[in-house]
Amino acid sequence: MPDATRRPFASHGKQARRRGWGTLVTVVASAVAVLLVSGTSVAAIAGAQLATAPQTVALSTDDQSTAKTADISAIKGGANILLIGSDTRVGQFDSDEDVEGARNDVTMLIHISADHQQLTAVSFPRDLMVPIPACTNPATGTTYPASTSAMFNTALGNGGVSCVVDTVENLTGLSIPYAGLITFDGVIEMSNALGGVDVCVAQPIDDTFTGLHLTKGSHSLEGSDALAFLRTRHGVGDGSDLARISSQQVFLSALLRKVTSDGTLSNPITLYKLAGAALSNMTLSDGLAQTGTLVKLAAALRGMSTANMLFVQYPVADDPADSARVIVDQETAHTLNVALQNDVRSSLSDSSTGRASEESQSSGGASSSGNGSSGSSGTSSGSSDTSSSAGTSAATPSATATPTASATPLPSSITGQSASEETCSVGN
Repeated sequence: MPDATRRPFASHGKQARRRGWGTLVTVVASAVAVLLVSGTSVAAIAGAQLATAPQTVALSTDDQSTAKTADISAIKGGANILLIGSDTRVGQFDSDEDVEGARNDVTMLIHISADHQQLTAVSFPRDLMVPIPACTNPATGTTYPASTSAMFNTALGNGGVSCVVDTVENLTGLSIPYAGLITFDGVIEMSNALGGVDVCVAQPIDDTFTGLHLTKGSHSLEGSDALAFLRTRHGVGDGSDLARISSQQVFLSALLRKVTSDGTLSNPITLYKLAGAALSNMTLSDGLAQTGTLVKLAAALRGMSTANMLFVQYPVADDPADSARVIVDQETAHTLNVALQNDVRSSLSDSSTGRASEESQSSGGASSSGNGSSGSSGTSSGSSDTSSSAGTSAATPSATATPTASATPLPSSITGQSASEETCSVGN
């Protein structure tokens, strides 16, 4: 049971309903891996792997129109993509629970600046109370009336991917013409393709709910161990879902540093496996499920600095009406929304990491003397953010360790980190 001193507001729901995050993390990583290689490689991989995507979904008429007529690499004000992690159990790894319906337990908005110099990934807590527009479920035909305040993670069950997109558009004031729905099996395939991801743990993690037991130090996580790390809530920080988000950012940032720094991009077999593991576990919107779109997206992001890849949590506050929920921090959220709407170059230099992560105390972190089921790593995730000379695109600016000087700091209450920052999960 969670410690009684832990904050209760984000502990709502069963632990298993966060498993979709694992695949979300790896899909983002796969996208970056694929996007940083040459256009020729992207075209070949995308063309081959799109055939494995199970299906496509349609967004609203306006969003479809934008996706069909706009060049994703040249959209005025930048391009927006919504990635949704579903908690569906059908045909999924370790699906031993009876879960009714599907929820968008993980939702991440990816904003790519018009000058292709920054990527901002905004995570929306599942227990956030938000207005949800009237939506019709595409599978059942059932129409759900608009609600002024409902659990954010009910939008997918109400009206599918399009309903989640419309909800985030209403919340942020952005146009989102591209989206992807993701299941959680891909995390095992993706982390295996990479040969593991080196994650720093500041204090031991012991979580009987996920079976994750890690000692203090650096651990190379792959397969079911990587999935358990991404799922764990009781093993990090105060046991809340918000703590889990920041711990997941530790994993994602370490993964992106690995993808862009150690020659991963020069290995066509690994690259193909990464793309395959992602796309075979995704349902894409019509506009995103196009080889040409992915190739142009690759051109837009190739060479981006990991220091300009920002991961932030959407600003929230405790819900005074329900301690198990959170509400939008209106003032801070408005600042973030306006920055995204105006495509402002932003930084987190005045902000802090989330509640379950902290800056690494050394460049490599402590080496692990043992790590439960996952084995210790001889390679540190905290190595300097430099590209391997063996990589086909390793000489690009992706190795830059500092963000652009003209970036405007976001409010200090917005938590997160850049992919170049070396951080550790605080454990429990």
